[in-house]
Amino acid sequence: MSIPHTTGTATAPTGPRRLRALLAGAAAAGLLLTGCSAGGDSAGSGTAQDKSVQEGAPAPSAAPSRGDDDRGGDRLSTFALDVDTASYGYARRALADGRLPEPSTVRAEEFVNSFRQDYRRPEGDGFSVSLDGARAGEAGWALMRVGLATRPEPGAGDGDRAPAALTFVVDVSGSMADEDRLGLVQEGLRTMAGRLRDEDSVALVAFSDEAETLLPMTRVGGHRGEVRDAVDRLEALSSTNLAAGVRAGYTAALDGLRDGATNRVVLMSDALANTGETDADAILREVAHARADHGITLFGVGVGSEYGDDLMERLTNRGDGHTVYVSSTEEAERVFSEDLPRNVDLVARDAKAQVAFNPRTVAEHRLIGYENRRVADEDFRDDRVDGGEVGPGHTVTALYAVRLKKGEEGRLATATVRWLDPETKEAREASRSLGTGALHDSVRQASARFQVTAVAAHFAAALRESGFGPATPELSSLAEHADALAERTEDPQVRELAEALHQAVALRGGE
Repeated sequence: MSIPHTTGTATAPTGPRRLRALLAGAAAAGLLLTGCSAGGDSAGSGTAQDKSVQEGAPAPSAAPSRGDDDRGGDRLSTFALDVDTASYGYARRALADGRLPEPSTVRAEEFVNSFRQDYRRPEGDGFSVSLDGARAGEAGWALMRVGLATRPEPGAGDGDRAPAALTFVVDVSGSMADEDRLGLVQEGLRTMAGRLRDEDSVALVAFSDEAETLLPMTRVGGHRGEVRDAVDRLEALSSTNLAAGVRAGYTAALDGLRDGATNRVVLMSDALANTGETDADAILREVAHARADHGITLFGVGVGSEYGDDLMERLTNRGDGHTVYVSSTEEAERVFSEDLPRNVDLVARDAKAQVAFNPRTVAEHRLIGYENRRVADEDFRDDRVDGGEVGPGHTVTALYAVRLKKGEEGRLATATVRWLDPETKEAREASRSLGTGALHDSVRQASARFQVTAVAAHFAAALRESGFGPATPELSSLAEHADALAERTEDPQVRELAEALHQAVALRGGE
């Protein structure tokens, strides 16, 4: 059976053992801050080379992998899509509290994916594909951005999305007693109760040393008061038996399973499990049938200055979902109100991307981040292999450091995204190519959004791996660059990036 294709979006303008090795050569070439002239803000500046895969064309065959290192000899880079942003949110919280985040909690792809992008959106379900890039100093280095976008999300009360059946699993252990934890969760849930549609359903499970169902699956219409009353009854108790909470949450979700609805468990916790099972795989193994047989996905909302980032991230990766981190009422409002549709609805399941680099023009390529989302090249079109789940209004960005062969021109790379329709389970693909002639002459000549991506990626690298060579851009230079981008874009989230960089500069002693 042939695979349906959609044409990629035209814009002009992966991996690695460790992030330091991944960026060292590029940074030595002045990878992120080369050049000084300003460019346009549109991701469509420049021209993509080569034709994208046309609709209805047969899917290209995947070339065999030649190793698991995403450089040199292997022309393919394959990874599962990831829309998590918790790592960046938690890093900002740590910096605001006057401490540097633990390097192990810093994931570059979650920094990059925390910012609004200007990719063109597809008209229907599925993805558009955008590619752009910029040369970055001497030695032939360039940055290449692969951008994937889903259709815009409807408003929180819009009837376009499917009904949602949401089971909220709330941590009420002693560590959640602080106002920035349970209080923040309750505020978010109250906001959510006012924004869900009458046709949506809600269940509420609380857990400490044991788990209790406070509200079975209940239609929101006519019962908003009951939902709010259940939220108001939440109070912090004792230890954290996260496994009991997850188990009870999936049981409640199965009891209230609705055909034709988006069935999702929403785990709200600081993920500091100290009682019962604490291994993510073991916890989810007990409820594997809920994921595999009934399509129930897991959305994680992390809170707290002390936060079990690794456990929450592994849980949601294995639970076919994603994770955000909230540390303020404004962020809770965004997650449970402005971004509600993208966090509860799905437009793509098991989504994977594969980038094929042209060995005639590319000497080396390095994917920045996605270390725990790598997929074997030969598994790209094996739909039994787990990918990422993506909702409406999401964008996914992958940034590559690419070393070009001297004097060679032509196609640089072709990016293909493959996903399953959530309802029909039909596989679809979209592709786009980029040529060397479409590269901007410097990063500073690329669009503002491209530059934000570059700054965010290098910020993650600096927090995760100290000790770059002398040619590595310093945090102070990145902070100045972010200041200029915040003024240019007038984007509050870019201003937050600049503030976080300045906090990191101060903690690093003015670096």
